[in-house]
Amino acid sequence: MSIFLDENTKVIYQGLTGSTGRYYGLLNREYGTQVVAGTHPNKAGIDVEGIPIFASVKDAAEATGATATCVFVPAPGVQGAVLEAAEAGMELVVVITEGVPAHDGAYFYNVVKRDFPSTRLLGPNCPGLISPGKANVGITAGHIAKAGGPVGIVSRSGTLTYQALYELKQKDIGVTTCVGIGGDPVPGTSFIDCLEAFEADPETKAVMMIGEIGGSAEEEAADFIRSKMTKPLSAYIAGVTAPAGKKMGHAGAIVSGGKGTARAKMEALADAGVLVGNNPTEAGDLMAGIVAAF
Repeated sequence: MSIFLDENTKVIYQGLTGSTGRYYGLLNREYGTQVVAGTHPNKAGIDVEGIPIFASVKDAAEATGATATCVFVPAPGVQGAVLEAAEAGMELVVVITEGVPAHDGAYFYNVVKRDFPSTRLLGPNCPGLISPGKANVGITAGHIAKAGGPVGIVSRSGTLTYQALYELKQKDIGVTTCVGIGGDPVPGTSFIDCLEAFEADPETKAVMMIGEIGGSAEEEAADFIRSKMTKPLSAYIAGVTAPAGKKMGHAGAIVSGGKGTARAKMEALADAGVLVGNNPTEAGDLMAGIVAAF
């Protein structure tokens, strides 16, 4: 099985008429994803290579039966786009856009959580998710992912999401679903959300986790793994050499004092029974050892 996304998921692209949204929307359709509609309030009635454009997510959902949307609108419009999608009943809202103001992200995260509990928000500032061989929503290159399981991947880092997929493909290890949760301070979906879903998925036998400096999400995940997870994990934490107090890449990747360091996260995960690699390749090697023992 897969989590959050499969071959039956019908997806709307908010921003399909823009150059980036168009590129990835068509690429995802070519991969096999059911990209059934796009939206633009001033362009309803046109189409993008056969994909109809509607004025709103509600109109698109009513016409197509879509249950998911991918947001490719500029950062100032993301808050409105997310709330529009949630109000239209979308079960999954994937926000690729980076540079979303932190207060906007915190606001729509809390509104969605409070008022639309059936809507799963992924991102912002994330690569999306891919269930290899089934569907791909976002900017992950489908050819680097091997289908068939038995490993699930969850990652904060976009680039390392791709490397994790490729490391496993090089070892002929398939993936059920790979979820890039994004590096903003308030991610819509957390490590724990994904770990809980992978734990419940019968076809996911092991999980590879990619974290990075900043915040406490990895330590919280370690607590969850220790108390709730029965499946084996390998992990890598980026930022071992990052100096304290420096923001490194993502808005959420900042170390304050002694908190949020890569070393502290690695130790917390190791104490929870996770096999922690010193680099992504080593994390892949450790996962290959886990899979070989099945």
